[in-house]
Amino acid sequence: MFLLVVIFVALLAFILGDAITNGRNLFGNHTTVAKVGGEKIDYMEYQRKREELNRQFEEARRQNPAQYANFDVQLLPQMALNQLITEKIVDQAVEKLGIQASPEMLRNIMLMSPQPSEEQIAIIRQLQNLNVNVTSLQQAHDVIFNPKRNNLTQAQVEPLQKAWIALEQEMSKRLAEQTYVQLLQRTMQANDLDKQALYADAVELSQVSLAYRPFGQLDEKEYPVSDAELKNAYEEDKGNFKVKEPTKEISFIGVNIAPSEADRAAATQLAAATAAALRDSNATLSKDLRKEGLSVERRALRASDIPAGAVRNYVTTAPRDSVSVVVDNMRGFTVIKMGRKYAEVDSVQINLVQVVGSTLPDRVIARLNSGLSIDSISSAFKADSVMAQPAQWFPLYSNKGRNDVLSQAQLDTLKNAGGRYIKLMSTPEGAVVAQLAKQSSPKEIYEYSIVEYELHPSAATVNAAIDKLEKFLAANTTAAAFRENAGKEGYNLQTYEITQSTDAVPRMPGYNMYYPDSRQVVRWAMIDGKPGQVSRIYESKDAATPALYVAAVNSEYSDYIPMTNAEVKDYLTQKVRRGKAGDAMVKKYQASASSIDNVAKAMGVEPSQLEQFRFTNRSGVNDQKVMGEIAGTKPGKKVVVVKGDDGVYAYVVNGSKKEDLKYDDASYDRQFQQLFQRNLEELLRGANEIDNRIYKFEAGE
Repeated sequence: MFLLVVIFVALLAFILGDAITNGRNLFGNHTTVAKVGGEKIDYMEYQRKREELNRQFEEARRQNPAQYANFDVQLLPQMALNQLITEKIVDQAVEKLGIQASPEMLRNIMLMSPQPSEEQIAIIRQLQNLNVNVTSLQQAHDVIFNPKRNNLTQAQVEPLQKAWIALEQEMSKRLAEQTYVQLLQRTMQANDLDKQALYADAVELSQVSLAYRPFGQLDEKEYPVSDAELKNAYEEDKGNFKVKEPTKEISFIGVNIAPSEADRAAATQLAAATAAALRDSNATLSKDLRKEGLSVERRALRASDIPAGAVRNYVTTAPRDSVSVVVDNMRGFTVIKMGRKYAEVDSVQINLVQVVGSTLPDRVIARLNSGLSIDSISSAFKADSVMAQPAQWFPLYSNKGRNDVLSQAQLDTLKNAGGRYIKLMSTPEGAVVAQLAKQSSPKEIYEYSIVEYELHPSAATVNAAIDKLEKFLAANTTAAAFRENAGKEGYNLQTYEITQSTDAVPRMPGYNMYYPDSRQVVRWAMIDGKPGQVSRIYESKDAATPALYVAAVNSEYSDYIPMTNAEVKDYLTQKVRRGKAGDAMVKKYQASASSIDNVAKAMGVEPSQLEQFRFTNRSGVNDQKVMGEIAGTKPGKKVVVVKGDDGVYAYVVNGSKKEDLKYDDASYDRQFQQLFQRNLEELLRGANEIDNRIYKFEAGE
């Protein structure tokens, strides 16, 4: 009985412990995207910000398609989270400092802003939809909070009152945040000594004779580097290798799958079949051809609007009803069937008058056709009944084809009017009165049908690439074997350091481009991958440019990048080797330091004369420490030989003078801000610990 009781108690403790753990997971952090100084950012909060950024991006891409054509949307999640992190930190600081927006500030932004926000404009538009004539924020406020005076009921304005009050609260919060940020930016202020030092750097000039010998490729045997020297160099520079968040070094293989020769041959056959079908039909394609992914479009364009190259060359020279495969390459093919060619006016100038009412348009037309100038129309009729828009040019064609700004029927009506004013459009509420004033010279218009096909790797080609990569992984199950044998199998191995904040795997180090859908690799490495392990194969979801990814975790660290890191070790090795070479070269050239010409001759270089050397300008010297030494050397005849990070310098300061430059306190205050003010984001974050978990939500499984 005693043993049964003990077992029961132990089992109960186990069950309760498991329930508590599950409950903690269920009601704890499973929806937490990040933590900022202990405060959570919830997934729903993040999702709203994410959607807001998506809308902004789509609008930006719509307005500037070329500028955002190569923008990688994988950046958006981290951008959204960074904004939320900054907002959380600012909110915490605002609350701690007790910063509040003054009533005057709030009144100015809510009632007198020359550039209303989108939310304020939306409120004005809602009032206008209620047939209330408001054009300013002050008018909108008066109507919303005095509805009876404006013949509105409380029920009609109550939603607007709530929206206005909510917007006031949001604006008050924003103003407090802006105040804090401005205060923070002003914490780094220049004193008089700082500004005078900047002024001295700008006006003090030296005349310098300089000889420079770069290190070049140094012999490893002549300048060997020991492990002890590497360790000492690492300790000296250790601060440069500190990481801000847990980091993993991965070896990465990205396989971009291109169409095979078989895919290419099949596309060529499809192009021939498409051309044959177009010759036998009225530019239509069968269902079977359309299933292959062909797109057909009828176009009518000016020659200047047809893309330059093979398409334009063919369209502008080929006879009607001719068919040709104009393009056939690794990207796909283009087949064209020619239509008719004709001359057409591509732009017209029209005088327009908008007229209110059902009977007034006829009177306006009569006066205009009797000789009344369009410029005098507002004086002949009530100003609020007519609005003249003289000499408006309307383009009828663009690179998209015929515009719909004027229908062909409207254009024909204007042409047939013989220069008289007519009703172009009319409703019971009013009409648009128009006159054809001018038209451009006719341009040649080319009609043609174009069939385009994008060549993508077939399923067989993709499967072959997967099979090859799977065989490689089966034979190389550790990170060490993965690194050693990738190149032998023809794979390009790349090494990256990734963190919780890494958006995706970049194509090349230092480039703002990413492999599509490679966030999956980041997620695996940060959550599941352990040093020495190799991932499974991940696939890009981009059907146009399919890719396969696989990675191996080499190491992980949370404080400093270790000395064993390949890039760190190479940096330290080169630094120690350059230091040794520099010491030896300084000793060697010091023997020839009787004149700058002798040192230059010993170096095998030509000396240069720097007549206006100043510390604020590189002036032919790339090493900052050497620049400082030269700037601090008094004029004389002594030749100084000094070691730099990039080579050995020999110089003599022949003279000095001051440039005639007036001191401007405000200018050097601005320069100080630009040169010495710390990064605002770093200032904001300060010592706040940030736990970034975004990769758990954005990469999928």
